[in-house]
Amino acid sequence: MTELLKYRITVQAVSQYLPDQSDESDRRFVFAYTVTITNTGEETAQLLSRHWVITDSDSQVQEVRGMGVVGEQPTLRPGESFQYSSGSAIATPVGTMSGSYQMIAEDGTRFEAEIPTFVLSVPRVLH
Repeated sequence: MTELLKYRITVQAVSQYLPDQSDESDRRFVFAYTVTITNTGEETAQLLSRHWVITDSDSQVQEVRGMGVVGEQPTLRPGESFQYSSGSAIATPVGTMSGSYQMIAEDGTRFEAEIPTFVLSVPRVLH
């Protein structure tokens, strides 16, 4: 069994603009995002921590590190998923988020699960 197949987590994220929490005149654009984390590997694994890189269209970068997600450190058996929602604010109508989750498998192996880049965008700003 290869390590690649043994320790694999798939991450999908969807974002949504929150106009009621934003203040465009004050350059505050707020977005909600929902993340689905699925264990597509062959080992049970627990999410320990997260590292986000949030970049606005002025190339301003915020990095966020912390334990777990929304106060939890979920353990996922092969085939199981965990979904949560959170939010972020940036100073421009368009930006991106990416990062990684730090995981530990049942056998003690630590590995990273990539969070693919996804877009934060006010509707009708990107074509």
